[in-house]
Amino acid sequence: MRLVRQLSLYMALALGANAAFGADLSAVEALREGDMKKLVFHTEAKPASNASFELADGAGEAQLSDYEGKYVLLNFWATWCPPCRKEMPMLSALQDEFGGENFEVLTLATGRNNPAGIKKFFEEIGVTNLPRHQDPKSAVARDMTVLGLPITVILDPEGNEIARLRGEADWSSESAKAVIGALVAGS
Repeated sequence: MRLVRQLSLYMALALGANAAFGADLSAVEALREGDMKKLVFHTEAKPASNASFELADGAGEAQLSDYEGKYVLLNFWATWCPPCRKEMPMLSALQDEFGGENFEVLTLATGRNNPAGIKKFFEEIGVTNLPRHQDPKSAVARDMTVLGLPITVILDPEGNEIARLRGEADWSSESAKAVIGALVAGS
């Protein structure tokens, strides 16, 4: 019954999204169940960091503003973090299902994470579709007040933080998929 209710709400959201701010966030909030209750939507969008981070495999630097134009699920993580290992395959599945023109999962290894260790981490858990970017001096994490790992934030297409989840979550849940699906449908 919950799934039917979620799908009905999702369809209503897709048909009647608020164009000024993308998806109607109060309707998206209503889709949160289980672990997704920890996903807190802000009453006002917050600016994201403009600090640079390192692209995977020494390919240069980037900023979060480079991802504007789509919703971004930004996950701060580290190789030494057991909950990060648990949720990374779920984030990979979200990228498979929703990734594209309107949505992207962006992973950012924060702090001291050896590039070879990051590559091994991804190989061990079988993730091939997520970026292995790094924030070695925690500049982005510090700007965005990341205290503890994992932390996941959602950025709107304008590059502002609209929601935050502290700790691990079941990103493979129907609730998580409904939230992401509603955001993407409203963009």
